[in-house]
Amino acid sequence: MKTAALLRCGGAALRRSGAPSPSHQVGISHYSYSTASQPERKVAILGAAGGIGQPLALLMKLNPLVSSLSLYDIANTPGVAADVSHINSPAQVEGYAGEEQLGKALEGSDVVIIPAGVPRKPGMTRDDLFNINAGIVKSLCTAIANYCPHALVNMISNPVNSTVPIAAEVFKKAGTYDDKKLFGVTTLDVVRAKTFYAGKANVPVAEVNVPVIGGHAGITILPLFSQATPKSNNLSDEEIKALTKRTQDGGTEVVEAKAGKGSATLSMVYAGAVFADACLKGLNGVQDIVECTFVQSSVTELPFFASKVRLGKNGVEEVLGLGPLSDYEKQSLESLKPELKASIEKGIQFANRS
Repeated sequence: MKTAALLRCGGAALRRSGAPSPSHQVGISHYSYSTASQPERKVAILGAAGGIGQPLALLMKLNPLVSSLSLYDIANTPGVAADVSHINSPAQVEGYAGEEQLGKALEGSDVVIIPAGVPRKPGMTRDDLFNINAGIVKSLCTAIANYCPHALVNMISNPVNSTVPIAAEVFKKAGTYDDKKLFGVTTLDVVRAKTFYAGKANVPVAEVNVPVIGGHAGITILPLFSQATPKSNNLSDEEIKALTKRTQDGGTEVVEAKAGKGSATLSMVYAGAVFADACLKGLNGVQDIVECTFVQSSVTELPFFASKVRLGKNGVEEVLGLGPLSDYEKQSLESLKPELKASIEKGIQFANRS
């Protein structure tokens, strides 16, 4: 079978026609390379030589909506670009390395995906990790403001609860901020919630929808299993709580399974590709593309919040409400707010230093 036929991706995000809600994200389809009537779209990946960036470059090269793929990192990107460019799909690939080539990598981009950053290393505190990755994000977003200020920005770099506010502050200072075009990619939380729910409820995973709200770390991740479809009345309150905790601790589960020698990269790459594809479909005018994502929001008192969002030609078309919550979800929502608020404020404070 050809490579294109081997890649089967899910979702409202990866279907050719789109779907009315995230509940339909996991339908299976083959990529097709007919591009006669679709607009040309440039996608840039910043951090393309890393553990997430390389496989993400592969999936975006296989995406028929991408006509130009720009791969940037501080080093090693020309090799990644050469490798990926040999795949027989239409997207044209260019690799850029070093800060002096960042502008060229970004120019004309419709979507910029940022998985850049460093993993936590032995002896490194969480504050050390935050300061390094926050600095990287701040620098990259300054370049985005200069070279492609109208692009949709998909933030993967952790901690997303802080890096999205950092990006917003950088864009505000540059006079380019558009709250409809900045997204924290929380799709992995949705992917995990669907998978775990399907296994416990014994329903086909391809038919499952579970909205996930809040943020993208620990208790700030709140899957709304009361809204899950297909509905299952067989799950006890304790099982729902266990599913919630497993979704929140999904990253730790992978780190422990890898014995500390890696983190969630492949599942994150899949989720990142799903969300980027949804953004491209929205830009191209496909109707009713709905994804959960961390955006500027008024659905709670917090300035940023993850919930279902309708995507379109301008990025965010509508931030949707939370819908009915169970008592457990209401309590969990109130419990997550202080931590999420602190993370948002930490990002804003970092961005406004000097």
